Amino acid sequence: MAKMTDELVMKCFQIVAQVGAARSYYINAIQCAKEGKFEDAERMIKEGDVSFNQGHTEHTSLLSMEASGELDGSGLLLIHAEDQLMSAEGFRIIAKEFIDVYKRLNV
Repeated sequence: MAKMTDELVMKCFQIVAQVGAARSYYINAIQCAKEGKFEDAERMIKEGDVSFNQGHTEHTSLLSMEASGELDGSGLLLIHAEDQLMSAEGFRIIAKEFIDVYKRLNV
């Protein structure tokens, strides 16, 4: 079984980078909605979703490796990557809710 290999490290960093970008897009979406720029807000959500999906794909590949017994003792870096993934997902949900609220207030 592989320990923390270079491939695993790269996959973890790819997850962190992609979902970090997604989270930034989602936060920017809220700021756009706050300013009444709803088309920009929706575009930010879509761009965030692209980054998030790339990170999610990497995460899924790691889960497959884990299920097949290829990973052993993946450690703190993988936990951090998963934490970032979940954080970005939470920001997406919050951003969508804020956009809806700002749209209602703007009418």
